[in-house]
Amino acid sequence: MKNLSILGSTGSIGTNALAVVAQFTGQFKVQALTAKRNISKLARQIKEHKPQMAAVYDEEAAVALKKLLPPSMATQILYGEKGYQQAAELDATDMVLTAMVGAAGLVPTIQAIAAGKDIALANKETLVMAGGLVMQLAQTKKVKIIPVDSEHNAIYQCLMGQKRSEVTKLLITASGGPFIDTPANQLARVSPENALKHPNWQMGPKISIDSATLMNKGLEVIEAMHLFQVHMDQIQVVVHPQSIIHSMVAFQDGSILAQLGIPDMKTAIAFALSYPQRLPLRQPLPDFAELGHFSFKEPDMQKFSCLKLAMVSGRKGGTMPAVLNAANEIAVGAFLAGQVRFNSIAAIIETVMAHHQHQHEPTLSDILAADQWARQAAQELIDNH
Repeated sequence: MKNLSILGSTGSIGTNALAVVAQFTGQFKVQALTAKRNISKLARQIKEHKPQMAAVYDEEAAVALKKLLPPSMATQILYGEKGYQQAAELDATDMVLTAMVGAAGLVPTIQAIAAGKDIALANKETLVMAGGLVMQLAQTKKVKIIPVDSEHNAIYQCLMGQKRSEVTKLLITASGGPFIDTPANQLARVSPENALKHPNWQMGPKISIDSATLMNKGLEVIEAMHLFQVHMDQIQVVVHPQSIIHSMVAFQDGSILAQLGIPDMKTAIAFALSYPQRLPLRQPLPDFAELGHFSFKEPDMQKFSCLKLAMVSGRKGGTMPAVLNAANEIAVGAFLAGQVRFNSIAAIIETVMAHHQHQHEPTLSDILAADQWARQAAQELIDNH
């Protein structure tokens, strides 16, 4: 029996993880759940899984959550940073699934690692912002970090039993999002509703927009650098619209291993939660005859400049990836709120990066300070738009 804390249980990853847990009740026990303010969904999850504790964003949400639960429910309800920390560090927990969206997942993930918990990592921003610090801490604490993102999970699987010294390249696949074939001069007119319509994956709003701008792929490149300890020159992004090949690894003899499957996050989630075993999920196999062919092409860095900006920030390292990520979160929020155009997202990020006083070897405090500075700088640009 593996005991789990799920940070971000009401999002897409958290919901799918709980579906896996429900399918294999004899193998997992949920000890802690956290959410931000989706208390109605969290209340239903608490009633079903009966965790020791649950945490929400603030006291108001905690009070409202308690009202939705029967008085006999033994789950302790906490809130705020201390609540998230207790969920991350809970003694009864063996593994923490970090599925919080954005920079909010960084500190709880570090707290879980410091407490010696294995990590099922669905919060790519943790390694984007502080990859060096996080990987060093995980090594010190002898903690396993198993990626949940389908691309990194695929690479992780392809590397099993292989010598890292023989790896020459990681090939990260991208669906290309909803605008892969849209002319660049039409992107200014893209609406949030259109940008949220991913052709293959069901994801939350922020990640869906990141997929539409290809920022998601840029963040994945930075994450892969730290997670697999490779240089950016050893990573290639390949657009693969069918989303059946989730990523590939090339070796020094010219061999390439690929991990394939239908585009369903439950496969990667189940692998991370059950590692080193595989669960009998009974997922359908791709219908190769129906697919007919796989297609590939290079991403258009000029059209999708968010990917290019992510590459630049990854090469600079230090505080720059945290600044990239923070500016992106603010710009995406503004786009979803109808305050800026789709193609303004990259422009805001580029301007904020250009004005940042870069630090090469930052502490965690430096990274968090850069994150806050970038958020304020991006918001000022939007307010003066």
